[in-house]
Amino acid sequence: MKNLLLVFIGGGLGSSFRFIISKYLNASSLIPYGTFLVNIVGSLILGIILGWALKSNTLNSPINLMIGVGFCGGFTTFSTFSFENYSLIKSGDYLSFSIYFFGSIILGILAVLAGVIISKLL
Repeated sequence: MKNLLLVFIGGGLGSSFRFIISKYLNASSLIPYGTFLVNIVGSLILGIILGWALKSNTLNSPINLMIGVGFCGGFTTFSTFSFENYSLIKSGDYLSFSIYFFGSIILGILAVLAGVIISKLL
Protein backbone atom coordinates (compact mmCIF):
# COMPACT_ATOMS: atom_id res chain seq x y z
CA MET A 1 0.00 0.00 0.00
CA LYS A 2 2.91 2.32 0.79
CA ASN A 3 4.34 1.82 -2.71
CA LEU A 4 0.99 2.62 -4.33
CA LEU A 5 0.78 5.84 -2.31
CA LEU A 6 4.31 6.84 -3.40
CA VAL A 7 3.45 6.29 -7.07
CA PHE A 8 0.16 8.18 -6.59
CA ILE A 9 1.89 11.21 -5.03
CA GLY A 10 4.66 11.25 -7.63
CA GLY A 11 2.18 10.88 -10.48
CA GLY A 12 0.02 13.73 -9.19
CA LEU A 13 3.03 16.02 -8.91
CA GLY A 14 4.29 15.05 -12.36
CA SER A 15 0.89 15.60 -13.98
CA SER A 16 0.52 18.97 -12.28
CA PHE A 17 3.93 20.16 -13.47
CA ARG A 18 3.18 18.92 -17.00
CA PHE A 19 -0.11 20.81 -17.03
CA ILE A 20 1.52 24.07 -15.94
CA ILE A 21 4.43 23.83 -18.37
CA SER A 22 2.28 22.79 -21.33
CA LYS A 23 -0.30 25.47 -20.60
CA TYR A 24 2.27 28.22 -21.05
CA LEU A 25 4.57 26.76 -23.70
CA ASN A 26 2.01 25.13 -26.02
CA ALA A 27 -0.26 28.15 -26.22
CA SER A 28 1.48 30.27 -28.82
CA SER A 29 3.36 28.07 -31.27
CA LEU A 30 2.81 25.50 -33.98
CA ILE A 31 5.23 23.05 -32.38
CA PRO A 32 3.99 21.97 -28.91
CA TYR A 33 7.15 22.98 -27.04
CA GLY A 34 5.64 22.25 -23.62
CA THR A 35 5.05 18.60 -24.38
CA PHE A 36 8.43 18.43 -26.08
CA LEU A 37 10.15 19.89 -23.01
CA VAL A 38 8.43 17.67 -20.45
CA ASN A 39 9.14 14.53 -22.46
CA ILE A 40 12.86 15.37 -22.83
CA VAL A 41 13.29 16.51 -19.20
CA GLY A 42 11.29 13.49 -18.00
CA SER A 43 13.57 11.20 -20.02
CA LEU A 44 16.63 12.84 -18.45
CA ILE A 45 15.20 12.46 -14.94
CA LEU A 46 14.28 8.84 -15.60
CA GLY A 47 17.78 8.16 -16.93
CA ILE A 48 19.32 9.65 -13.78
CA ILE A 49 16.99 7.73 -11.46
CA LEU A 50 17.41 4.40 -13.25
CA GLY A 51 21.15 4.84 -13.68
CA TRP A 52 21.52 5.62 -9.98
CA ALA A 53 19.30 2.68 -9.04
CA LEU A 54 21.30 0.26 -11.17
CA LYS A 55 24.58 1.63 -9.82
CA SER A 56 23.47 1.34 -6.20
CA ASN A 57 21.43 -1.85 -6.68
CA THR A 58 18.28 -0.16 -5.33
CA LEU A 59 15.91 -0.59 -8.28
CA ASN A 60 12.84 -1.10 -6.06
CA SER A 61 13.52 1.70 -3.58
CA PRO A 62 10.72 4.08 -2.57
CA ILE A 63 12.40 7.05 -4.29
CA ASN A 64 12.51 5.14 -7.59
CA LEU A 65 8.82 4.35 -7.30
CA MET A 66 7.86 7.93 -6.46
CA ILE A 67 10.08 9.70 -8.99
CA GLY A 68 10.76 7.11 -11.70
CA VAL A 69 7.36 5.47 -11.91
CA GLY A 70 5.08 8.14 -10.42
CA PHE A 71 6.57 11.53 -11.27
CA CYS A 72 8.06 10.62 -14.66
CA GLY A 73 4.99 8.60 -15.58
CA GLY A 74 2.70 11.54 -14.80
CA PHE A 75 5.08 14.19 -16.15
CA THR A 76 5.77 12.69 -19.57
CA THR A 77 3.01 11.87 -21.98
CA PHE A 78 3.04 9.63 -25.02
CA SER A 79 -0.68 9.98 -25.71
CA THR A 80 -0.47 13.78 -25.99
CA PHE A 81 2.68 13.47 -28.11
CA SER A 82 0.84 11.08 -30.45
CA PHE A 83 -2.22 13.31 -30.76
CA GLU A 84 -0.13 16.43 -31.40
CA ASN A 85 1.76 14.63 -34.17
CA TYR A 86 -1.54 13.50 -35.68
CA SER A 87 -2.78 17.10 -35.60
CA LEU A 88 0.36 18.38 -37.32
CA ILE A 89 0.01 15.77 -40.08
CA LYS A 90 -3.70 16.48 -40.48
CA SER A 91 -3.00 20.21 -40.82
CA GLY A 92 -0.38 19.51 -43.50
CA ASP A 93 2.46 21.05 -41.47
CA TYR A 94 4.99 18.36 -42.31
CA LEU A 95 8.00 20.44 -41.36
CA SER A 96 6.76 21.02 -37.80
CA PHE A 97 5.74 17.37 -37.61
CA SER A 98 9.21 16.22 -38.67
CA ILE A 99 11.00 18.54 -36.25
CA TYR A 100 8.73 17.61 -33.34
CA PHE A 101 8.55 13.87 -34.02
CA PHE A 102 12.19 13.15 -34.80
CA GLY A 103 13.47 15.73 -32.30
CA SER A 104 11.41 14.17 -29.51
CA ILE A 105 12.48 10.61 -30.26
CA ILE A 106 16.17 11.35 -30.78
CA LEU A 107 16.53 13.85 -27.93
CA GLY A 108 14.45 11.64 -25.61
CA ILE A 109 16.79 8.70 -26.11
CA LEU A 110 19.85 10.95 -25.78
CA ALA A 111 18.39 12.44 -22.58
CA VAL A 112 18.02 8.98 -21.03
CA LEU A 113 21.60 8.20 -22.02
CA ALA A 114 22.79 11.52 -20.56
CA GLY A 115 20.89 10.78 -17.35
CA VAL A 116 22.56 7.39 -16.99
CA ILE A 117 25.97 8.99 -17.59
CA ILE A 118 25.20 11.74 -15.04
CA SER A 119 24.16 9.15 -12.48
CA LYS A 120 27.51 7.40 -12.88
CA LEU A 121 29.30 10.66 -12.13
CA LEU A 122 27.34 11.28 -8.91
